[in-house]
Amino acid sequence: MNITRNIQTLKASLPQGVTLIAVSKFHPSSAIREAYEAGHRVFGESRAQELKVKQKELPEDIEWHFIGTLQSNKVKDIAAYIHTIHSIDSLKLLQEVEKQAAKHQRVIRVLLEIHLAQEETKQGMTPAECKALLTDLRWEAYPHVQIAGLMCMATDTDDTTLIRKEFQTLQQLFGELRSTFFPADCSFNELSMGMSHDYPIAIEEGSTMIRVGTRIFGIREY
Repeated sequence: MNITRNIQTLKASLPQGVTLIAVSKFHPSSAIREAYEAGHRVFGESRAQELKVKQKELPEDIEWHFIGTLQSNKVKDIAAYIHTIHSIDSLKLLQEVEKQAAKHQRVIRVLLEIHLAQEETKQGMTPAECKALLTDLRWEAYPHVQIAGLMCMATDTDDTTLIRKEFQTLQQLFGELRSTFFPADCSFNELSMGMSHDYPIAIEEGSTMIRVGTRIFGIREY
C-alpha cells in the first residue's frame, strides 16, 4: 500500500474548500507518519485510548478529529488536544465537552451527529432532536465549545440514490439550522459527510469534510 501516492492523488482530486480527514483508526502510528511526511496533517480516530497513545507518539502539529462514538467519561482523555469532535449526539456529551475544555482553557470545535441512515446501529440525533437541543440550549453556558456544523453517516448500501437523498437531507437541515440558530455565526460552516465509498456523492451535495481511510491506508488492522 503506497500511502504517500494514495493521499497525494486523493488530495489533488478534491475541490477547493473540502477538507480530507485521513481516517487512521486501527492503523499503526507508522502509517500515520508516512501520510504526515507526505504533507498531510488532519487525521481521524474513533477510540479515545488508541488516540491517546498515538497523540504522544506523533508530531504535535497534527490536527486530530474524533469521528466515532464518544462516551462522556472519555472526553477528559482527549480534551487537551482534540481539534474537532464529529459525534455530539446528546446534551450530556456537549456538557462534558464544555467542562473538560474549560479545564484546559481552550475551545473545542464540535459537530452535531445526525442519524439519517437506515441502519439502527448507527448513532446520532434525529433532525427533530437536534432542533430541540439547539432550541433549549443555554448558549452562554458553553464558552469553550464551538458548534461548527453537522455530521452524518450514510446508509451502507450500493443504492446511490438513497445515499444522495440522505446527504441532501443533511444539507437541507444544515441550511435550516444555520438560518435559525446561527444567522450571524460564520463558524457554523461544516458538513462532515462522505467516506471512502461515497465521498464523491457527498462532495456533490455540499460536503466540506470527507472521512477517508481505506483509500489511503488500505484495509484496517483489527
